[in-house]
Amino acid sequence: MVEEMNSAVADSMEQNMKAQAAFVESWADAVEDTIPKEEDLADGMDGYNRAYEEWIDAAEQMVERSTDAAQGEDVDPAEFRDIWLQSANEAFKHVMGTSAFAAANGQLVESMMEMQQEADDLSQDALEQMGFPTRNDVDEVAERLVELERRQHAVEQKLDRILEHMEE
Repeated sequence: MVEEMNSAVADSMEQNMKAQAAFVESWADAVEDTIPKEEDLADGMDGYNRAYEEWIDAAEQMVERSTDAAQGEDVDPAEFRDIWLQSANEAFKHVMGTSAFAAANGQLVESMMEMQQEADDLSQDALEQMGFPTRNDVDEVAERLVELERRQHAVEQKLDRILEHMEE
């Protein structure tokens, strides 16, 4: 049983380290093209330090519970998973709550919107070159249709008034 627990702990720790590395790598990728303000950078580092402390606390808890299991205490394997899940949630909150993360996210969204606009422009150009109606063409037809409906409604109201006058 101790062997299985040690194996489970080792696997859990390895998965956690991989998750930490992936998280830090993705966070670094998100902020690498940005030049954050000094206070944002300090806030980001503080958030990362707090996240790191969460992971260290989780590792210490894992060692304690592994020791308890090795000494014969009945330790539910799900407890190990819960320790890492809770520490990951707390760590992510520390990092994602920083102004550096918010600034990086803002830049990412802005870049994605620019790319979406470029793709939209390319698709509209392609449609136009193939002779299909573009969004602008459809918008123009829709505006004309709305104007025709408005005029038709005005004509119907005038006809109703004329008919009312004639009936009197």
